[in-house]
Amino acid sequence: MSELDRLFDSKFSFNKKFGQNFIFDGNLLRAIVADTKIDKDFTVLEIGTGAGTLTKEIATVAKKVITLEVDKNLKDYLNQTFSEFSNIELIFQDVMKVDLKELESKLGGKYVIVANLPYYITTPVIFKFIEGATNLQAMYVMVQLEVANRICAKPGTVDYGSITPIIDRIANAYIIRRVNRKMFVPSPKVDSAVVGIVFDENKYKIANKQLFSKVIKSVFAMRRKTLENNLKSTFAFTAQQIDEIFKACELEKGIRGEKLTTEQFVKLTNIIASMI
Repeated sequence: MSELDRLFDSKFSFNKKFGQNFIFDGNLLRAIVADTKIDKDFTVLEIGTGAGTLTKEIATVAKKVITLEVDKNLKDYLNQTFSEFSNIELIFQDVMKVDLKELESKLGGKYVIVANLPYYITTPVIFKFIEGATNLQAMYVMVQLEVANRICAKPGTVDYGSITPIIDRIANAYIIRRVNRKMFVPSPKVDSAVVGIVFDENKYKIANKQLFSKVIKSVFAMRRKTLENNLKSTFAFTAQQIDEIFKACELEKGIRGEKLTTEQFVKLTNIIASMI
C-alpha cells in the first residue's frame, strides 16, 4: 500500500485551514534532502509534518529530527509512520505559538530547518525565526514561487520587498529548485520553490537591528513615496537632517527605497542611529 493510500485509509481528510499540500514522490523528496547537504552531524527542525514523507527522508540522513504539526487528526497515522525511527520527535503544536527558547533548548544546540511550509504562514514563520532564533544555521524551505522570488529579488525589481533586505542582512538566500504544483496532493493553484537561507551574522555590521527592521518596513509600507518622504514620516527629520543623511549615504534626492541595496540600507540605518 502506498503512503497516499495508507493516509486515506486512515480516514484522514485535508483541512484547508492548515494549508495542507503533501508530497509523496520519493525521488523529489530525496532530491530536496540531498540539496540541503545535511548528514549525521545535523539536528533538524521540520515545520509542518504533514504526511511525514519528508520527515522520514530527513531522518534517514540526520542525527535527530524534531517535527512540529498542528493537525492532531494526523496523530495516529504519524505515530505509526514513525514507529521504526528512533531519531524522530513528533510535537503537536502551532509553530507560531511555540516558545523559541524552549524549542531551541529541546533542539540542543545548532540546528537547521528543513520544511514544506504551509503557504498561509510562510512569511510569519520566516520572520519569527530570523528575528528570534539564536542557534539556527540555515533554512531550507519549500515556499510559494512568488515568495521565493521576493526572498531572492534584486533591488529595483518588482519582486523586491521588505523581506528581501531583512533576510539578506543576516543570510545568503538562493533558489535551489522549482517544484511544479502537480507534485503536491492536493495540487495548489501555484508552483513552489525550495529556497536555501544560510545565516551569516557577521555579513554586515549594524548598530541597531531593531532600527534596521523599522527603516525597512517603513520604506516598503509606502512604496510610492520617496525615501526622503518616508524618513520624514517615520522619524520626523528636519530638511537639514535629511540633507545630512543623504549626503552621508551618497544618495540622490528623489530616490525610492526599493532602489537601495542591503548595504545601503545598513549604512542608512547606522547613520540614523547616530542621529536619534
